[in-house]
Amino acid sequence: MREVRRLSPAEADRLRDEPFTYDEVGRTAAPYPSGFPAGYRLVQHTEVVGRGSDDFEEAGRRLMTWRMHLGSGLRVAVSSPVVRKNAVMVARLGPGPVSLRIPCRVVYVIDEPGRRGFGYGTLRGHPETGEESFVVALDGDQVRFTVTAFSRAGTALSRLGGPVSWRVQERALRRYAAALRA
Repeated sequence: MREVRRLSPAEADRLRDEPFTYDEVGRTAAPYPSGFPAGYRLVQHTEVVGRGSDDFEEAGRRLMTWRMHLGSGLRVAVSSPVVRKNAVMVARLGPGPVSLRIPCRVVYVIDEPGRRGFGYGTLRGHPETGEESFVVALDGDQVRFTVTAFSRAGTALSRLGGPVSWRVQERALRRYAAALRA
């Protein structure tokens, strides 16, 4: 089984110093879709991933220790083993030297009774430009997982991919939810 790797301190510092590739930092914390910026593809996807407080705690643990990303099939290297504000993550999709590099920095963290999650934004080299949030919430007896995002093509390859890039994103959303299921 793959493990979450640690970024070198030098790489983590370099990524923390990178500017975000978009101006609307933190907007995934706003109400969807009214608080979202124009000119982006807006996405919100919610699934039930469990039942009861034990499933909520487990889904929250997987989310906040990057296991959701790892469980979705990505290779993951991080600055911190636990998600925290300004932590950086580089995910990789695909085989070895031809893999897609996906660098992000955490914009905010949610740690409330019955609600855990975070939002992160894209950094230079990410195929998309924008922000994505991941929230696990205990709603009655149901554990709901919601991904909220705004994005647009950030590289020539993703612009060329158009609708294919969107399908890749939608597939990733389903895989994230599967990785959180109890």
